Amino acid sequence: MKIKSRLTNITSKRNRSLISEMVRSDFKLRYQGSVLGYLWSLLRPLVMFGVLYIVFTKVIKVGGSIPYYPSYLLLGLVLWTFFVESTTSGMNAIVGRGDLIRKVNIPKYIIVISTTASAFVNFSINMIVVIIFMRLGNVPLNWQIIFVPIFIVELVIFSLAISFLLSALYVKFRDFSHIWEVFLQILFYATPIIYSLSIVPSRLIKIMSINPLTQIFQDIRSLMITPETLTTKEVFGSQIGRLIPILIVLSLVLVATIYFKRSSQKFAEEL
Repeated sequence: MKIKSRLTNITSKRNRSLISEMVRSDFKLRYQGSVLGYLWSLLRPLVMFGVLYIVFTKVIKVGGSIPYYPSYLLLGLVLWTFFVESTTSGMNAIVGRGDLIRKVNIPKYIIVISTTASAFVNFSINMIVVIIFMRLGNVPLNWQIIFVPIFIVELVIFSLAISFLLSALYVKFRDFSHIWEVFLQILFYATPIIYSLSIVPSRLIKIMSINPLTQIFQDIRSLMITPETLTTKEVFGSQIGRLIPILIVLSLVLVATIYFKRSSQKFAEEL
């Protein structure tokens, strides 16, 4: 038992080192030759925020009814950026490391996890900017903010599950890159990122609320920005409503794990 325990510790330590090395390598390759370097990870959501803020406060005037709308919008964009970066990079993880997989026998799941870890580093930096933005916007701090990490963990698990599923599918079907790109465009507008869930028609609000991203984004906004944010729990009138998107996430984790495990045995042959 002691020998087995030591081998497990050595393996887990080696896996953590591999993930750490892959994250560093990803950052170096991503910003290699770039003048601004890592600042691009901050500029992307900020530029998008600037454009959408002007459009939805000065032109369409949707954000005027939402308390602390600048912080509300920026937080939503930062959460969305993490989801997109994590899943898109995750989808390309196995194909992009094809040479490594054919030459070295390493756990395939580590490659996918490293892409989510890389996206999470960017996300953590962006969240610091959100908190600074909140302070400048005089958003009152609520003690319930301590529960935010719970929903961030849910977002990471959801993104990672999708990444595992997409990475395995992409090895066999390269059309998934285009399919996922179109799906993300639809999902962006189907998730209350730039608008309030309260303006959604009653016949659609429950359908939109079972979207795990809607549940996660609204719960985080409720804790960080304003308790006036309409959450999935309030839409359904009970905690049962919040359980539906959580069950969707858990089901996806199960399906993605099984499919990735079965598919990974043939990755070297199919790449």
